[in-house]
Amino acid sequence: MRLKSMMSKSEKKDQSGYKSPHSKGSPQFQGVPWNAAPPWSAATCRRFGLLSLLLLVVVSTACRQDMQDQPKMKPFRSSTFFGDGLSSRQPIQGTVPRGFLRTDTALYTGKKTPSAGAQQTQPTQPIAGAQANAYPDAVDTFPFPITKENVERGRERYEIFCSVCHGLTGNGDGMIVRRGFRRAASFNDDRLRQAPVGHYFDAITNGWGAMPAYNAQIPVQDRWAIIAYIRALQLSQKNTTTPAPSPSPAASPAATPGGRQ
Repeated sequence: MRLKSMMSKSEKKDQSGYKSPHSKGSPQFQGVPWNAAPPWSAATCRRFGLLSLLLLVVVSTACRQDMQDQPKMKPFRSSTFFGDGLSSRQPIQGTVPRGFLRTDTALYTGKKTPSAGAQQTQPTQPIAGAQANAYPDAVDTFPFPITKENVERGRERYEIFCSVCHGLTGNGDGMIVRRGFRRAASFNDDRLRQAPVGHYFDAITNGWGAMPAYNAQIPVQDRWAIIAYIRALQLSQKNTTTPAPSPSPAASPAATPGGRQ
C-alpha cells in the first residue's frame, strides 16, 4: 500500500507538469545513470583553472621581449656594423631591383633610343609639326596606343596635379596664379602646341623652370595619360583662343526703297 501511494504521488506530479531536471526522462540526461557526476566536477574546474593560468603566464612572458628596442637599421642613419659606416646598402653589382628593368627608353624617359643597338618602340601616334630642332632627343609619338580610358584617366590626374597652376583649360591661369604665384606656361601657345610629347614627359619627370619634378607623385603610365589629355585640351582650345571677327556693317543687305521686305 505504501509503495502504491508513493507511485500515485509521482504520477500526480507528472500530471501537474512538473519534471525535475535531474529526472531520468529529462532530454539532457538521456542515457546517463542517475548517480553520475555532473559535467563540471571539481576536478574539471581545477584542470581548467590550471590551464588558464599556464596560458596567461606564457602570453605575458612572450610580450616582454623588448621588440621595440631590437637592433635594426634605419634609412640614412650611420652604422658601425659595415665598413663604410652606412646602414643603407648599395645594390649588388650586376643586379637590377625588381620593377626597375626599364629597357623601354621611350616609355620611361620620353627620350629617343641613344644607340641603334638598343630596343626601340614603334611609334603609334605621330604629332604633326613637332619642333625637332628645339627638342632633338624627345620622342614625338606616344609609346602605346591612346584610348578613351587613357584620356579620362589623364583628365583626373591633370585636375589633381596640374590644374592648380596651368588652369582647367591649360591657359596657365590656375588658382595659385590668381593668388599671386608666377604665371605658368600656357599649353595653347604655339611653342608648346608644336612641342613633342617627349618634352612634356621630361618636364613632368624632372621639372622645368619653377615647376618641380613629379616623378615621385605621378607614375609613368599616368604621366602619359596626362600628356594625352593635354593634347585633347589643345585641340579643344584651338578655335577659342582667337575670337572670330565680327561681321562688317557693309555686309548687311541694304533696304530697298518702297515695297515690303
